[in-house]
Amino acid sequence: MEAFFVSAGIVALAEMGDKTQLLTLVLALRFRRPWPIVLGIFAATLINHTLAGAVGAWVTTQLGPQALRWALGLSFIAMAVWMLIPDKLDDDEVDKTPRFGVFGTTVVTFFLAEMGDKTQIATVMLAARYNPYWVVAGTTAGMLLADAPVVWLGERMTRLVPIRVVHRVSAAVFAALGLFALLG
Repeated sequence: MEAFFVSAGIVALAEMGDKTQLLTLVLALRFRRPWPIVLGIFAATLINHTLAGAVGAWVTTQLGPQALRWALGLSFIAMAVWMLIPDKLDDDEVDKTPRFGVFGTTVVTFFLAEMGDKTQIATVMLAARYNPYWVVAGTTAGMLLADAPVVWLGERMTRLVPIRVVHRVSAAVFAALGLFALLG
């Protein structure tokens, strides 16, 4: 269960102010249909993070324990630095016409936006350290914890949450995990 809670917490923090959270806000404001959007986020995240979890599990078979410890430690520290750089949503992230409906549009755009994103890379790193199944369950839950409220509360959420503070706390958590991996 540790893997689940650590993964959920890390991804929920990393998602605050992230490009995919901004995409969630755009989808919510544009379509105003919360359930298909939340289900689309769930489906896209589950697929994306399952692939990332498989990569993380594979990495553990390719690296020895010492190399894995260093790779994880340095990756978490790099993630801490990355957290301090806020994301911006590109104008072309959302298709102008929902060709696949609200659910399909959400799945496709969210999946593509999540490729190479902080939370996907965090999933790879966490799956290299913990049980990948619990990691994928946790990172998916963390993504929904961060994004589902945005769907229902929309723009009000962006004014209530001090994103700069959340980014700093997230960076500190990643740095601590990196140091723990390097020293432990």
